[in-house]
Amino acid sequence: MKKSLILLTALLLPVVAFPSDDHGAATITYSKSFPGSTPAYVEINLSKDGAGTYQEDPKDEDPVRFQLEESEWTRIQNLAQKLDHFTRPVESGLKVANMGMKTFRYTGPGGSHEVKFNYSEDADARALNEIFENIIDTERARIDLETAVRFDKLGAQNAILRIEVLRDQKRLMSQQQFLPMLDRVAKNESFLHMARERAAVLSEGIRKASPGN
Repeated sequence: MKKSLILLTALLLPVVAFPSDDHGAATITYSKSFPGSTPAYVEINLSKDGAGTYQEDPKDEDPVRFQLEESEWTRIQNLAQKLDHFTRPVESGLKVANMGMKTFRYTGPGGSHEVKFNYSEDADARALNEIFENIIDTERARIDLETAVRFDKLGAQNAILRIEVLRDQKRLMSQQQFLPMLDRVAKNESFLHMARERAAVLSEGIRKASPGN
């Protein structure tokens, strides 16, 4: 009789679902609004496996798409976890100049949370913000290269130089996304010889540094 009561009680107990640690199912969004700066607005959305979109207009229906390397996506997720998936404030509260209103947003196991800040002294928040700033500079460099390749062949060399600088500073993200355009420049004699050489050297360096090589 007691065993039957225990079994019945167990069946009647509510089922409690605990948040999963499946980082791959999470979506992390970063946005920054800074009127008067260039760009005045940016939004980066990162979803499963590090697939990302970049846009400079919240109404953009055709954002730039890119794919983070596994190590880059893992680092972002780990920092988000250290920040309790943005469930606690990170704003310093100090009287500092306007640096743009930034938003971290997490959607995934455990719900959806966001935090806004102008300036933070939290080391993890600063590290995560730096990564997103690197993504911004990377995607703007990609846009400049694609624009130059299509409409301003003489400007391709400067666009490639900008990518080289970011890479030398270890700030270039998702480097593989540049290969199609770099290869196009390297193989097309309508571009300046110097631009073709730079493109070839840069693409070779990216390939050698790619995971698995």
